[in-house]
Amino acid sequence: MQRGPEHFGDQELALIYIAKRLTEALRLENLLTESGLDYLVEPDKYSGGIIFQSERVGAFFYVAPGDEGAAKDTLSRNGFQPYKTD
Repeated sequence: MQRGPEHFGDQELALIYIAKRLTEALRLENLLTESGLDYLVEPDKYSGGIIFQSERVGAFFYVAPGDEGAAKDTLSRNGFQPYKTD
């Protein structure tokens, strides 16, 4: 279920996905809600483009660290490629 930042308190949340399109973000929201996972969505900027790099706005999805594995597994099973930290 989508939650506000206050729900998670002082936890450092895990970034699990960056949706680049509204339809993608809405689909992911439905998936996470149906899976019973609490998540936070915030708009933020990312760099995109291969030849012409530009700054774009996407929907950044976060979960509590304890839910990161389950959330990424849910994404993978449903055709989403979870965000990987370098």
